[in-house]
Amino acid sequence: MTPFVDPHMRPLLEALRAAPSLDYARMPIAEARRAFESGAAPWREGLPAVATRDLAVPSPGGGMRARLFLPSRERLPLIVFVHGGGWSFGSVDTHENEMRRLAIAAQAAVLGIDYRLAPEHPFPAGLEDTRAAIAFARAGGLGSAIDARHIALAGDSAGANLALSAMIEARDRGEPSVAAGALFYGCYAPDFDTPSHAAFGGGAFGLSSDRMRWYWRNFLGSAGEDTRTLAAPLRADLAGLPPLHLVAAGLDPLLDDTLTLSRLLAYSGVPHRCDVVPGVVHGFLRMARELPAAEDAIRAAGDVLSNRLKKQLEEETR
Repeated sequence: MTPFVDPHMRPLLEALRAAPSLDYARMPIAEARRAFESGAAPWREGLPAVATRDLAVPSPGGGMRARLFLPSRERLPLIVFVHGGGWSFGSVDTHENEMRRLAIAAQAAVLGIDYRLAPEHPFPAGLEDTRAAIAFARAGGLGSAIDARHIALAGDSAGANLALSAMIEARDRGEPSVAAGALFYGCYAPDFDTPSHAAFGGGAFGLSSDRMRWYWRNFLGSAGEDTRTLAAPLRADLAGLPPLHLVAAGLDPLLDDTLTLSRLLAYSGVPHRCDVVPGVVHGFLRMARELPAAEDAIRAAGDVLSNRLKKQLEEETR
């Protein structure tokens, strides 16, 4: 059976299939990262106008490059955004489109971070850097324009993995919880024996199972695919997490990661919403300029996070 493809997705998918195929696993990692950044560059054209500020965030790896997006001059709550890229690629540049749009949709400041990348820095380096960014913001490091008492967390793909792990870790450490989380087409465990990998993992829709295996090897380092660490948060106890907004892509090998996470959250009593966007591929948020479904998904996530941040503020002022 031929899967449904969103009509607006069809020309984008045709262009994706016509582009030269790159085997990142056979390239020196520095060259592969340059190619990844170059491939993301066209999606940074025509960006919505949002004030930005570049800064460095202290982390275990040293000064971590970061970018703050400020959609208004008012004092704003904060969303910390953890970018995707298989834990091996990505930056505040490659995901600037998504972060700008999310800042506008949520009417919140968005902080993007360049966490340390694998394979040079396998798990838990990215998680440590995510935790450091949240702690920096809570300590007032972003200045008086940010209401550091009210923070949400978001991430896409590999960044969704790190964001979920950071929320679990904060719960286990007895640290303050973020107000809510938004997780877009995340990869939550190295499990390739799923219906979505079988249906979409061949590469015809962009991301392949082989590519994901390589990403996981980079991220896990010496740990095996049977790891019970927070590298695979789907295998952790999920009870007691903040409200979550899950978004999955209908043509994604990782679709079942999100569907399984949703079932486990329901079993654990965690309030959440799960949106499956039909007919779109992994990474579709970056296509918001040409793909209405992506703009709709960002707007919906922005509304969820904004409402949860406002609710937290109302609860504190009663």
